[in-house]
Formats: sequence, structure tokens, C-alpha cells
Amino acid sequence: MANFFVDKADIDGGLARIAGDEATHILRVLRMKEGDALTLCDGDGMFYDAVISSVGKNQVEADIKSVRPAPTEPNVKITLFQAIPKNPKLEFIIQKAAEIGVCRIVPVNTARIVAKLEKENKLQRLQKIAAEAAKQSRRGIIPEVCAPADFKDAVKMAAELDMALIPYEEESNLAAKDFLRGKKAGSVGVFIGPEGGFEESEVKFAKQNGVTPVSLGPRILRTETAGLVTAALVLYEAGEMN
Repeated sequence: MANFFVDKADIDGGLARIAGDEATHILRVLRMKEGDALTLCDGDGMFYDAVISSVGKNQVEADIKSVRPAPTEPNVKITLFQAIPKNPKLEFIIQKAAEIGVCRIVPVNTARIVAKLEKENKLQRLQKIAAEAAKQSRRGIIPEVCAPADFKDAVKMAAELDMALIPYEEESNLAAKDFLRGKKAGSVGVFIGPEGGFEESEVKFAKQNGVTPVSLGPRILRTETAGLVTAALVLYEAGEMN
């Protein structure tokens, strides 16, 4: 069944009004009509099973038949603190992170980054990529793409989470799976370095502020791979990939 995001303000009792790009997709691409069934998502973790009741030039109205929690949302909320990589890697990372279940992506300025993320329209594009990936993978929320943060500020943000880890190639004593196994956390931060990796002083600062360095094994992963692998490990150990 087709799945579409709709603003909560456009849901009034048993009626939902769909406009903008979603309405265009329903009318022009899928050519749906009155009586067709669809699933709406309010971006806040709820699904609405509905049937199209009327169509206009740029708007669709649907009668809501039932409401249920989105079964696709993991219970563990992952924030990916991703050092800003070269284009177009960040777009790929955000798309795939949204697909697998990450709920927030924070681009991070670290010592060794060679790219910047400064233009507002670029951030808007990244948010759109997250929304499209969330729709494709039937997410119950649209992952938030935050404004860029400096590394120390990102570490402070992670202090508000239940726990956080930072894969680091010089860490050999603690495997990520061993750190995660048996832990019950509602929110987890994942720190991923840039192409040149983290500086030792950054990892030291993170560790001093409650972020645990872990190993992902003997192979060095690219920045666009490491975050997805780590997020998948978090989800697996939390029982979210059964």
C-alpha cells in the first residue's frame, strides 16, 4: 500500500488533507483516484490507514479508517554525529542512515575535515533526501538533519543521550559489539570521523566526556561506511533487526 507523509495540522478528526509534492505524486505519478487506499504518516510515529474520498487539482482528501503506531520505528533512537565528508558522500550517508532507522543526523566540524556545510539551501536539500528515504523505507518519522556543529558541541549534545560510542582505529581492547551487548538504551550517539580520521585529542576529549571508543575490527572503513555499520550494530544488539 502506498505510503505518504502529511503534516499533523492537516489531519482533522477523521479527515486528512494532502497537498504539495505528496498530492502531486498521488495524482500525477500514481494516478490514484477516489476509493483507493493509502497509508499516511504524520512524521511523529503514527500511521493512518485511509481511503481517498475526493481529489482536486492540487489537493487530495482522505477518510481515515484506523490509526496505529508505525511498526517500522526502532525503540532505540540513534543520533549519527557525522564528520562532514567530501561531496556527495554526505548525501549518501543521510539517505542510507534514514533507511536503516537513524532518527537524527548531525554534521560535525572536526579537525581534519576538508569540506564545509555552510549554505542553508544545502541543508534543506539534505533534509529532503532524508524525507525521501524515510518515505521509501516506510519510516514513521522523518529523520532530522541538524545544522552543523563543532566537535566539542556535538560531544555536549551526546551527553544528553543514554550512551554514545566513537569507532576509532587505535582502539583494540573494546569491540563495538561487546560494548553494546546487554545494554538497554533508549538513545545512542554514534560519532564518525572524516576521511582522515579523528585526531587523538578529539577522541581523548570525547572519552573524558562519556563517549566510549570502540573497535569495528581490523579493517579500516570509509567514513561513508563506518556510520552505517555502527548504526546497524546498535540496532542489531537492541533486537531491532529481527
